[in-house]
Amino acid sequence: MIKRIATALVLIPLVLLLVLKAPIYVLVIVSAAVALLAIAELLKLTTLYDVRPLSQPTYAFVALYFVFIIVASANPTPLLESTFAIYGTALAAALAPFIFLSIAMRRDDLRSGYPAAAASTFAFVYIAVPMALLVEIRRQPAGAIWVIYTLLAVWAGDIFAYFIGKSIGRHRMSSRISPNKTWQGAIASIAASVLIGVFWFQHAVHLTELLLRISLIDPRSGMFRVEQPHLWPIVVLSAVVNIAAQLGDLVESLIKRGAGVKDSGSILPGHGGMLDRIDAMLFAVPVVWVFRAWQLMQ
Repeated sequence: MIKRIATALVLIPLVLLLVLKAPIYVLVIVSAAVALLAIAELLKLTTLYDVRPLSQPTYAFVALYFVFIIVASANPTPLLESTFAIYGTALAAALAPFIFLSIAMRRDDLRSGYPAAAASTFAFVYIAVPMALLVEIRRQPAGAIWVIYTLLAVWAGDIFAYFIGKSIGRHRMSSRISPNKTWQGAIASIAASVLIGVFWFQHAVHLTELLLRISLIDPRSGMFRVEQPHLWPIVVLSAVVNIAAQLGDLVESLIKRGAGVKDSGSILPGHGGMLDRIDAMLFAVPVVWVFRAWQLMQ
């Protein structure tokens, strides 16, 4: 527990500073590094399913994808910037199975080709795409406010699920996949995400003024009164984000349980691997991105 808290106390300020202050290309590079570390852990887990993964081609494909995201972010027109990134992501996701299957054709054991290509395609869609969508949210108007909201909603839900589940949890949610998760913890988690989401957006304008005063963000990254969302959409969004985050946690637990391991890795003391740390975000980020895309089309 002490290691877990110490790691969080170091990482959380660094992540918040990165989101607020770093140029977009730096955020893309960090997102790419996180994605590659998590993908390496996932591909290692697939070996426990008797899959021989296409590790090097997968890393290369993901790295080239994030290079494209950096190039797209250099476009001075925000609308074209987002359009290039989204169409490029869709194209990469569509081409991934064909590229990896073509590479797998060179193997002596053809039976290993499809599982390996499937693992690489899954790794790209499951990990790389959500990490790129997080960058897309940051590039949108009020992007810093929305990214931090996403982080806080997921973190608050995770903390409350852990402590409430540990103290008063009685009914197991999924004993086969994640024995420690309870329905009491899940309900508390949803409530925490909703409360933090409402609180965050009620004070987003004042927080923007503060962040501008201390030069942590530029005006485009903050939220002003005309952009402040209404209460009920945020309540619903926060609940959906939390449910998505909990599902993301369960999905990773399923992968680990099937592989017979407790953690995806050991890179983060007290937290396990990189995939263990971002599993909830991988499902929550697309929900926020879809909501923001819908908002911006109105």
